[in-house]
Amino acid sequence: MTYKQAITDANTELGKDPKTRFIGYGLKKGRAMGTLSGVDESQIIEMPVAENLLLGSAIGMSLTGLKPVVFIERMDFLMNCMDALVNHLDKIREISNGEFAPRVIIRCVVGNVTKPLYTGATHTQDFSSALREMVKIPIYELINEKFARRAYEITSERGQSAIIVEYKDLM
Repeated sequence: MTYKQAITDANTELGKDPKTRFIGYGLKKGRAMGTLSGVDESQIIEMPVAENLLLGSAIGMSLTGLKPVVFIERMDFLMNCMDALVNHLDKIREISNGEFAPRVIIRCVVGNVTKPLYTGATHTQDFSSALREMVKIPIYELINEKFARRAYEITSERGQSAIIVEYKDLM
């Protein structure tokens, strides 16, 4: 099984739950680099290029019982939703005394460096280590196809928020 197939299978599995919603921009056209090919179109929510809005919407959806998966095309753009991530998603359980416990999966991709069509310095940064210093949410770096599948299973089993980091060079 390839790395991309493992990610595709994991997202297809997540999509079997009718409460799961996949949120992002360019999803209906590109379907997240083909990794949402097995997901029903009705579960895909196309949003504008506004990362903080994507994550804020996902947090709200989660509080209503939906299970959002936010696709951030490049990890660099995760910086645009740091307010929603650091001050809301990561802290809402604590500041609500456990009353609210959103479950949001954030998929973000570190752009390719070694493959053709290098996307440049502003599309290839990996902030995984820095994020671990800022949030309590688990961060799973998908370093190979076996771990790719398992990271999604762990996140689903635990029913908690998580950041899943994918690497375009491995696709």
